[in-house]
Amino acid sequence: MASLRFGRLAVITLLAACGVASAQTAGDTISRIKSTKTITLGVREAARPFSYLDENKRPVGYSVDLCLAAVEELKRELKLPELQVQYKVVSGAERIPKLLAREIDLECGSTTNTKARQEQVAFSYTMFVAQMRVLTPKDTPVTSLKDLDGLPLALSKGTTSEKLFTRLAETEVQLKLQVFPNNNEAYAALKAGKVRAFAQDDSLLQGLASADGSADKFQLSTLALSVEPYGVMVRKEDKALLATVDRTLGRLYASGEADTLYRKWFVGDKLAIRMSRMTRDSIVRPNKEAGVAMVLGYQL
Repeated sequence: MASLRFGRLAVITLLAACGVASAQTAGDTISRIKSTKTITLGVREAARPFSYLDENKRPVGYSVDLCLAAVEELKRELKLPELQVQYKVVSGAERIPKLLAREIDLECGSTTNTKARQEQVAFSYTMFVAQMRVLTPKDTPVTSLKDLDGLPLALSKGTTSEKLFTRLAETEVQLKLQVFPNNNEAYAALKAGKVRAFAQDDSLLQGLASADGSADKFQLSTLALSVEPYGVMVRKEDKALLATVDRTLGRLYASGEADTLYRKWFVGDKLAIRMSRMTRDSIVRPNKEAGVAMVLGYQL
């Protein structure tokens, strides 16, 4: 009996030790970066102009540039000039699971900081504030929820728009929702006439329409359904890594470099998105406020 008790105690002790080791490993991303001399950035395929693949399949965009600035800060802090950047493309539905699975270290896309997501991950200072709207053909204006009644409407899987419109369909208006794997497929369905509307953040909708020269064929709704503050997403336990990202953003905001980057990605011949008052306020007063679904009156 004594030997059995001893065996059980040994097993319990071993399991506890493994748990401690696992917890230490989980939060030790900085040490792993120093050891491997690599950091992996999660990027999007079609979140123009924030994070997308260019004609050479190279990740580019406003969010990517901000993350690369944070990488440069890490190089200085860790005295690691040889730090290499790896990229992994993630979809809206994959971004949190792949971050938690440690397949990526920073998610550099167009991810809204929400109360629900804060339960799983952490966010940097807000880097942009979008509003959720609906893109429709020119002959289908949307000024109120009633204008959406009965319309086939596209959504991108794993997004705040999917969550919000699913709720609206249950409580507010008759909707024919079709969920697509990503923004590209949802937008293609709109162009092909398979749906009559595509709900997504206004900046992303403008980016999609401008990229293929179709901006004059569609219109954004005057109805804004939510406020969507974007941030760089990190694991909750990676406090040191998050602090580096926040320091980098704070420096870029204070120095005016963020304005230069904004003009690079948002002001051009094809795309022209003026910096909104909410985005400007987030630069002047860095914050981590969660998004709000205005049409439903609660935080996302």
